[in-house]
Amino acid sequence: MKFLHDILEKQKPMFEKGGKLEKFYYLFEAGESFAFTPPTTTPAKGAHIRDAIDLKRMMMTVVIAMVPALLFGIWNVGYQHFLATGNPDAALLDIIMVGTIQVLPIVIVAYTAGGIVEVIFGIIRKHPINEGFLVTGLLIPLVMPPDIPLWQVALATVFAVVIAKEAFGGTGMNILNVALTARAFLYFAYPTDISGTVWTYLGEGGAKNAVDGYTGATALSIAAEAPVGTSVDTALQSATSGWAGAESLFSFNNMLIGVIPGSIGETSALMALLGAIILIVAGVASWKIMVSGVVGALVMGLIFNLAGSTPFMQMMPHYHLIMGGFAFGIVFMATDPVSAAQTETGKWVYGFFIGLLTVLIRVFNPAYPEGIMLAILLMNVFAPLIDFYVIQANKNRRLKRIHV
Repeated sequence: MKFLHDILEKQKPMFEKGGKLEKFYYLFEAGESFAFTPPTTTPAKGAHIRDAIDLKRMMMTVVIAMVPALLFGIWNVGYQHFLATGNPDAALLDIIMVGTIQVLPIVIVAYTAGGIVEVIFGIIRKHPINEGFLVTGLLIPLVMPPDIPLWQVALATVFAVVIAKEAFGGTGMNILNVALTARAFLYFAYPTDISGTVWTYLGEGGAKNAVDGYTGATALSIAAEAPVGTSVDTALQSATSGWAGAESLFSFNNMLIGVIPGSIGETSALMALLGAIILIVAGVASWKIMVSGVVGALVMGLIFNLAGSTPFMQMMPHYHLIMGGFAFGIVFMATDPVSAAQTETGKWVYGFFIGLLTVLIRVFNPAYPEGIMLAILLMNVFAPLIDFYVIQANKNRRLKRIHV
């Protein structure tokens, strides 16, 4: 690889100050730093703090942690397609092929659209193009339904990068989670394309290809619409009772593993747990936010159990952890090191309220039974306030110990 690096280095003067391509220096620098290690390194001698982690390695660790969810999502999109169109025994290769053809373009469009915006802002503002979009560019496809039009993915990505990130100063300055902003944009701008039967890819012709009994509903929407006098378990079982080959589609095990309709990467709590282990072991994400988020959801679920008057309120609290995008959101979105709370005590408070609000929104908002997106975005706004009061409380405690 050294000869490639040498070729690149020979082109460098053209992009440096005074060169004819000076304005594109940060585009050149992004490509160089992506492919090779930076030319500036710590001297071999002297007193220096050395650490194996840097921003690039941190971002790549998050991407690696999301790979299980992506691969499972590709398989699940293909499997749900054949299940809904009456061929549940389709060959594994056919399932993966359908899933790949449907998911891969969404990933490419998200990376391309966001990458172009990053390059334009890098050139205009004369700042390095950061590796942060490697994570955002994969998060956005994973929270999208498999049937989402590609132009909407591009539009939502551009909107999120410009409004939620660049408007605040770029990487490390954003208040809101960028990927969730893209999802929220589509939810409010094109609600009909992010609800209904879009959670299963049915192919050309849409619902006409679906088997008898297919509804396209998600587990959360079934739970939210369960009639009074029945349990959520009964509603989940009866929802697919007329769907040949998928009578137990919404069983607890299926929801835990993720073999259910939903967003591309959000259905599997098991894959999210695997990603959580990678992030915690690598020291990249806060386990405090994840744990407190789970505790917050369970506490709110228990409170609803005590006071509940509807089947959704009476649902067992641990079901909230495996339904919808809760597991994926609390692992990959809530722990965003930029938009989350920064203080250690603040992380407990921040995560707890995300879990609590998620269940609250799910139960009290019949128009939108999935609540993790709105809960995280809301707590993103309050994260600086939480940190302020945590620091203020610490200052007050220390001042009380001073004796003049």
